[in-house]
Amino acid sequence: MSAPEIDGIISAIVIGIVIGVLGRLVVPGRQRIGILWTILVGIIAALVGSAIAAAFDVADTNGVDWVEWLIQIGLAALGVAALDRSKARR
Repeated sequence: MSAPEIDGIISAIVIGIVIGVLGRLVVPGRQRIGILWTILVGIIAALVGSAIAAAFDVADTNGVDWVEWLIQIGLAALGVAALDRSKARR
């Protein structure tokens, strides 16, 4: 593996942690999913949210990309809530 690939993986994990935790904070109550699931949901939400933001041409704006962040956090919240519900049914 070269350095850019490692940087990309580390960046995805860090962004996934941030997005996952923010998404988890948006969902009310206690969630019955672990931190690894939270990170995985965050990574997926970050990737899908970036693609959605790019499709609507709001991914690259001057300053902070608030719309992209909101999309990613919203997707993470949906993912956390869905996983929590699936765990509750077991």
